[in-house]
Order: sequence, then structure tokens, then C-alpha cells
Amino acid sequence: MLDTVRSEVDRSLRKFIDRQRPLVSAPELAPLVAAVDDFLGGGKRLRPAFCYWGWRGAGGGGDPALFTAAASLELLQASALAHDDVMDASDLRRGMPSAHRRFQALHEKAGWHGSAEQFGEGAAILLGNLLLVWSGEMWRTSGLPPASLAAAQPVYDHMRTELMCGQYLDLLEQAHGENTFESALRVALFKSGKYSVEHPLRLGLVLAAQERTPWIDRLCEEYGRNVGIAFQLRDDILGVFGDPAETGKPAGDDLREGKRTMLIARTLAAASPAQAEEVRRTFGDPALDGAGIDRLRRIIEETGALDGCEEMIKDYLAEAMHSLDDAPITPEARAALADLAVAATSRRT
Repeated sequence: MLDTVRSEVDRSLRKFIDRQRPLVSAPELAPLVAAVDDFLGGGKRLRPAFCYWGWRGAGGGGDPALFTAAASLELLQASALAHDDVMDASDLRRGMPSAHRRFQALHEKAGWHGSAEQFGEGAAILLGNLLLVWSGEMWRTSGLPPASLAAAQPVYDHMRTELMCGQYLDLLEQAHGENTFESALRVALFKSGKYSVEHPLRLGLVLAAQERTPWIDRLCEEYGRNVGIAFQLRDDILGVFGDPAETGKPAGDDLREGKRTMLIARTLAAASPAQAEEVRRTFGDPALDGAGIDRLRRIIEETGALDGCEEMIKDYLAEAMHSLDDAPITPEARAALADLAVAATSRRT
């Protein structure tokens, strides 16, 4: 199922970007266009897949325009990643230099005036803005019936607003250093869970039904939010324990960045005084070396925080599966959404 959606989404993205190339054909813009191509070159296309199976679940047919509309979510995701890497000062994305680092390197290699670091960050922000603009354009010009787009437009707008607010909440969480279970779940839901699962699913359902009904909202809240939170919890675990060869980011990067996730909240809640002191002293240190990463990983495991987060993922996944039982969607979509829930919460990248 993912392979079919991915191939159609990739085709739609290539077609759209090729259509935009004449607008950015000046030689000086070539690095910007290359960055767009690289940013869109990977990923499982989970967000378009949730949108597609929402569409099919509400009776939508084989209209290829749906793939174009769904593919616009990948431009939105790429925009968020470009901005996220600037905010987190991340060096890598999917095994390649993050956008601000590649533009910084461009400045350094050319020997231009001014700060290479500032140039890189500015260029990455503009890249993210460009992708955000293009996501809206791709959505509006997808070719779906005007009635479908009009019905789903408020969902699309709300999703983008929540994404930006979620990013701010993430920044605020790091600044406050609060890290309670409640605050960690709120960030997981608003930063990633809603725009990764709940809203893409709602978009597909509303596009097909051409209206937003109570049963659609109920399914998106009971299935989408549960899968979305579990999705982010898995992402938090990968940020600490993931294999760099698969995640494309350095091992333990979230520990160096000081990400206030559920994993850290559970660690501090269960840690001994000595363990808590070690976490507070080294967590968020950009210079944290491999030995420091290993020490923090051991504390996370010894406190039971890792096992606790794994149990949370199982519980959220079980709730999501249960919500599909009586959902008034097609049997094919019910089976596909069950498989997608597993794929989203058990991934290794």
C-alpha cells in the first residue's frame, strides 16, 4: 500500500516541481532548487498515505488529482524540516547536510562577505518559506473538484496553523525546561501527531465526503490522535537510540539538543538523585561526546523510561485499532489504516 502511494506521490511532486522550475531558473537560484530536490527525495510518504486512505475510506475513487493534493503534504513536511533544523541547530537531515549547513558551506566555499552561518540560516528559512508557499499552491491547483477543495480548505488551514503553533510550543518547552508528562504529550500531539496523522486523514475523508461530519471528527480524534502521539513517541525513541545509518542523524542527537520529550520526562520522574543530577548536568550539552550519550542512554534504560514509552506506544496503538472496528469506512480502508498505524509506530527511520 505504501509503495503504491509513494510512487504516485513522487510522480506528482516531480511534475509540480518541474512546472515551477521556470519561475526559479536564474543561475543564482540553482542551489535553492537543488535543495528542494534533495529535501523531497526521501521519506515514506506517510502523510499522503493517511490522506489517500481517508479518501478511499469515505468512498473516493481513483482520481489522480487526489495524489497531487496529498503530495502537497510532503512540501509542508519539507518546509517544517528546513525550519526545524535551523531551530535545533541540526547538522544532518536524512544523512545529508541540513539546509542551513549546506548553504553555509556554499558561502564558505565561495568566499562571500559576511557571516557564512547567518547566510546559511537565512537561506534555509527562505527555503522553508518557499516550500510552504508551494504546498498551498499544489493543494489549490491539484485538480480536485472545487466543492471538495472548498470543504477541506478549513482543515488544511487549521493543520498549518497548528503545525506552526506546535513548533513554538516545542521551543517554549526547551526554554522553560518544564518537561512534565502533560507538557511532553502536548508537544507530541501539536508538533507532530496532528499534522502527521489526524489532519491528513481528515483531509482525505472530507475531500471525498465534501463535508465535515461528526463521524469523521470522531474517527480522526480516536484513531488519528492516538496514532499521531505514538508516531511522535517512536520518533523520540529514535532520536536517542536510533541507528544513524537508518535515521540519517547522529546518534543521540536529541540528547545534545536538549529535547524535552516524554522519554526524558519519564527518566527524571523515576531517576535516583544521582541519576537526575547526571541528566540535568549533561542533557542539552552540544559538546556531549559518545561516552556521555552512552551514560544518558543507560540511565534512560535503568529508570524504565524506555520500556515505559514502548508500553505507551502499544497502548495508543491498541486504542487506535479499537476505534477502527465500528468506523463507517470501506473494509479496504479499514485494513489499510490498521497497517499504516503499525508502519507509523514501528518504523526505524
